[in-house]
Amino acid sequence: MTDAEAKELETFMNGLEKRNEYEAEFLQAVEEVATSIMPWYLQHDRYRDAQILERITEPDRIIIFRVTWETDKGEIRANRAWRVQFNHALGPYKGGLRFHPSVNQSILKFLGFEQIFKNSLTGLPMGGAKGGSNFNPKGKSDREVMRFCHSMMTELHRHIGEDIDVPAGDIGVGSREISYLFGQYMRLENRWSGVLTGKGQSFGGSAVRTEATGWGCVYFCERMLNHHSECLSDKRVSVSGSGNVALYAAQKLIEKGAKVITLSDSSGMIYIKDGLSMEQWEDIRDLKEGSRGRLSEYESTGIEYHDGKEPWDIPCDIAMPCATQNEIDREEAEALVKNGVLAVCEGANMPTTVGAIEVFKENYILHAPGKASNAGGVAVSGLEQSQNAMRISWDREEVDSRLQEIMKRIHQRCVDEGQTSNSHVDYIDGSNIGGFKKVAEAMLSYGAV
Repeated sequence: MTDAEAKELETFMNGLEKRNEYEAEFLQAVEEVATSIMPWYLQHDRYRDAQILERITEPDRIIIFRVTWETDKGEIRANRAWRVQFNHALGPYKGGLRFHPSVNQSILKFLGFEQIFKNSLTGLPMGGAKGGSNFNPKGKSDREVMRFCHSMMTELHRHIGEDIDVPAGDIGVGSREISYLFGQYMRLENRWSGVLTGKGQSFGGSAVRTEATGWGCVYFCERMLNHHSECLSDKRVSVSGSGNVALYAAQKLIEKGAKVITLSDSSGMIYIKDGLSMEQWEDIRDLKEGSRGRLSEYESTGIEYHDGKEPWDIPCDIAMPCATQNEIDREEAEALVKNGVLAVCEGANMPTTVGAIEVFKENYILHAPGKASNAGGVAVSGLEQSQNAMRISWDREEVDSRLQEIMKRIHQRCVDEGQTSNSHVDYIDGSNIGGFKKVAEAMLSYGAV
């Protein structure tokens, strides 16, 4: 980046910070995109004159509301909920709902902003949004979760619709929560429509939706490695997390012949020197999805549990962060590089800090950002919308085939926009520029709206 480009970036970010004080996660997400696109953006006066960058970083609207619900003991509780409808230049708003105590406006704005470009990269007609609540479903009974979801949908239903905004699940919002939300929507609206994705297959959900984010991340990783004359087979892969994304990424990695050597949760990590077996994977899936247990509870031959530890000090060929934002910082990135990591493929949203990104760039590590590599989930959500609209249902093979094709196209867009002179692909620049171009052109076409 030239001095003039750096000055423009600094001026833009200073203005953004004044308008969005204390929203660290949102500012971090915007800075990553703006840093990538600024040299290209400054060469196109028509986008600058229309202030596309300033407009695309301002949400269309943010809806904030109270959710009041009752515990099993008859106690009244109140939580805060949001829906950030960020940009619908390409289609109806699309993005998940997250239930977690850490949820706040900054996190939802960062996620909604990322979703704009992720959805653009899929090639499907979807805008970007995100929502959720600081409600914590952990430790709550099914009936408490049901009462919360019904109360939340009582307000949310006013702001969504199959041609307006189509939420999905995210952290803390799985098939149980989506089912309760959808049931209340039907009660309030007196109609069935594809207003939520991630539904059960018995009432309009898509095959492969549960697996899609994790599988898609592996499909992208494989494409990235193949493009650089490498392969997945026998590679040691450190996976963080043990939720939906991590579990199904691990499953597909095992099927591809890779060695999954770590999984983690908020308490610690497990290390599997010789790689996770499919039988062990099934046991862990049952533990996490069935009884909602902890990795510390699982015992099996060849598995070591490390309390309070994260995977990034373990030597590996591929790092696949699938837990949450900012889980790899500069120090951990340096440890990964020192231990010989070949590629980093993000299953979570923005799991690497700015400092970590700099370390990977300086060392020419293949680094796939979440907006590209974890787009499989929203891609299959888009396919679920199509199936609902046409009143049809595709089988697993059909949906998986379409998912693989979408991840192939996303990878190619990253290569087209991120290829450098030394045959290395900067996947962060490629995904940001590739995603931005399509949205910017649509916004320009609409005029001053």
